[in-house]
Amino acid sequence: MYRKQGGSSPNELAAPFFYGLSAPPASIRIPPPTEKNEYLKARNMLLPIRTSIHPRRTPYTNYAIIIANVVCYLLTYSPRMMQVDGEQMIEPLRPWAQMFMLTPVRPYLWQFVTYAFLHGGLMHIFGNMYFLFIFGNNVNDKLGNVGYLCLYLAGAVFAGVGHTLLHAHPVLGASGAVAAVTGAYLVLFPQTVITVIYWFIFIGTMEIAALYFIAFKLIVWDNIIEPNFSTDAVAYDAHLAGYACGIAAILLLLAMKLIDSNYTDLWSMIKQWNRRRRFRDTAAAGYDPFSGRHERKRVWVKEVKRPDAAQVQDDEIAHMRAEIANLIGGRNLPAAAVKYLELLKKDPEQVLPRQYQLDVANQLMAEGKWAEAAHAYEVFLAQYAAYEYIEQVRLMLGIICARYLNEPEKALIQLTAAKEKLTDPGQIKMCTDELAKLQSP
Repeated sequence: MYRKQGGSSPNELAAPFFYGLSAPPASIRIPPPTEKNEYLKARNMLLPIRTSIHPRRTPYTNYAIIIANVVCYLLTYSPRMMQVDGEQMIEPLRPWAQMFMLTPVRPYLWQFVTYAFLHGGLMHIFGNMYFLFIFGNNVNDKLGNVGYLCLYLAGAVFAGVGHTLLHAHPVLGASGAVAAVTGAYLVLFPQTVITVIYWFIFIGTMEIAALYFIAFKLIVWDNIIEPNFSTDAVAYDAHLAGYACGIAAILLLLAMKLIDSNYTDLWSMIKQWNRRRRFRDTAAAGYDPFSGRHERKRVWVKEVKRPDAAQVQDDEIAHMRAEIANLIGGRNLPAAAVKYLELLKKDPEQVLPRQYQLDVANQLMAEGKWAEAAHAYEVFLAQYAAYEYIEQVRLMLGIICARYLNEPEKALIQLTAAKEKLTDPGQIKMCTDELAKLQSP
């Protein structure tokens, strides 16, 4: 995204968007041959060439936006020499197209959209459309055509507002909207891998997680650190406003569950970090994950020597629990399920830590041990009622009771409770079908 250099003046609206020839900024001029190598070295050290994921559906809206930008560029771009205050300048736009730039001194509402379809040169539009193609296709696939179009236009508007609040220079270019799309990619696919080509002393490729490449390279370095020593006529604040729009909008949609989470997006990573933080704080306050007790109360009692048999049984139970934990850690779930059933014979009141209890219950169900699986799920529901995906556990328990244990009343209770919170279409259909069978005469 380019901006006009220099301060505002009473004739700012009438002043064309010029490129200076005597001392043009590096980001918007075509450098002479003697500066070519230095120019490329300064501007093109890291370039993403592909991502590790591909859209499942054709991203029609992204293709249409790219085509629209190219068509507008061909219609509006017509560089010509002009003399302004004794200095030769290059005006990139046709005279009739200058009214569609965003002029912060006296902006018109339509300019907050139209400026994003204007570009000041071939490399300007190529760079924007290239990044839009790299990051926009998967975002288009995730949000759908209408949702993606709204995100793109909202990014353009917010980027324009950010620039208008802080600067008086006219601005044009799709960089703010592309930044919003790139920010959305950061939130939706932070753990995907981006293949980057680099050239410093050597030329090669490397793979970087999207979270680090976009956050540190594209946002922090390119738009926060670089402006401190760059003289380019680039609207950095508009870029940052676009990134903020894309990141905030997608986080809000995920938090409100208006778009499906794949459990690897940034919102899920934040929730997982928060769960671990709360667990550490709770454990530090005295929570025992093995017994399930939430606190240890100090009780003054008379010391009584325990019988040897009770001590032996407690040691055996502790040893069996440790074995179950080791087996699950080694992904040997069948052996862990067998050891869990042995543990229940020793003490039917035993409860495993939350994830272990759920893993064992799922394994027992997979092995067709319906009564044992139902018991494990019931223990889980009783002990971990605040589990955030408790509706899925109720769905599994309801299906077992309905299909295999001939307990329709219990199945009806669990399935009804699960249906109120389920969000996955496939799970909702499964639950609805099972309820219909139970309620049919």
